[in-house]
Amino acid sequence: MMKEIDISYRTMFAELVQRSLDARFQADFPLEGRFVTVPVKGRDYWYFDLPTPEGKDKRSYVGPHSDEEITVRVKAHKEIKDSLRERRRMVTSLRRAGLPGPDPFAGDVTKALADAGLFRLRAVLIGSVAFSTYAGMLGVRLPSAAMQTGDADFAQDFAISAGVQDSMPPMLEVLQSVDPEFRAVPHQADQAKVVAFQNPKSYRVEFLTGNRGSDEYAGKPSPMPALGGASAENLRFLDYLIYEPVRTVLLHREGVNVLVPAPERYAVHKIIVSSRRLTDTLGRLKSDKDLTQAGLLFEALMETRHGDELADAWGEAWDRGGSWREGLCSGLLRLPDNGVKALAKALGSQMPDLEKIRGDGRSRGHHTEASGRTPRR
Repeated sequence: MMKEIDISYRTMFAELVQRSLDARFQADFPLEGRFVTVPVKGRDYWYFDLPTPEGKDKRSYVGPHSDEEITVRVKAHKEIKDSLRERRRMVTSLRRAGLPGPDPFAGDVTKALADAGLFRLRAVLIGSVAFSTYAGMLGVRLPSAAMQTGDADFAQDFAISAGVQDSMPPMLEVLQSVDPEFRAVPHQADQAKVVAFQNPKSYRVEFLTGNRGSDEYAGKPSPMPALGGASAENLRFLDYLIYEPVRTVLLHREGVNVLVPAPERYAVHKIIVSSRRLTDTLGRLKSDKDLTQAGLLFEALMETRHGDELADAWGEAWDRGGSWREGLCSGLLRLPDNGVKALAKALGSQMPDLEKIRGDGRSRGHHTEASGRTPRR
């Protein structure tokens, strides 16, 4: 059985999330500026106008009115207080209690990007660095071996990047503030565009976006106006992963406030991508890691009474069509037993029949009826 962490540490983690957001908000939006509401395509968004010596306000994107955490901080902007030393103490206490953090270099990269506005502009931390935040978020102990990584991946919805009318500083400059030897890696299909950056130790920072519903974007980079000159690789299934991300904190230095995928979406997405990895040695290792992380999160979600959210996330993916079901079923066949048992408990009678999947891959049409479901609310 997965062990939950003490309630006092769960409470401290939640408080650190709030304090780190307060601190980030205060750093991004000095008291001498003012917040304004700007309607965009029928929705209201917060922007921040900061006076400049030239007499013209510099406008920065803040977030949608519908984001309650952002709106509360807009209204209480002048009351926000912060203690850097206290947040560092909290991070140290949480790490000593067994909650994981990123390796120092990944933490420094993520912090530099956060300070430059990446998460303010609604980008999402994904991959194993994001996975390390779920232990504190769910209040469980997760094995550190499942978090080892040699890269950092970030994603942003194309419509958000194009619509916020704001941008980070040049991406390469931000990364070179961490390691001056970071260099841009031109995209194979379009040498003029860059979706990844790498240093001499092969540490790679990559930017991704969801495929916009047409195969014409597959394999091609998309320019991302908010990402400081960086483009992003188009990937199928990514829109599902980064829909309605959640705010949390990376346990590094004084805490880095980040956006990550909802844990149930992360787990279901890992099942799908595990079946689409290359079959070489590296591909098999990545697939195994995908399934290990998915199994651990399925188990954690059930242990912490989030089975309904998991069932809803699975049902949404299942209902998206044949290629999604194929990926889910293929991944299920290799999912560790702990993950299978937890998922079966969440889905109940809607759990796909693994024996039938093994017996005849063509029988997936049968499972469409058996496993289709109305999401629980």
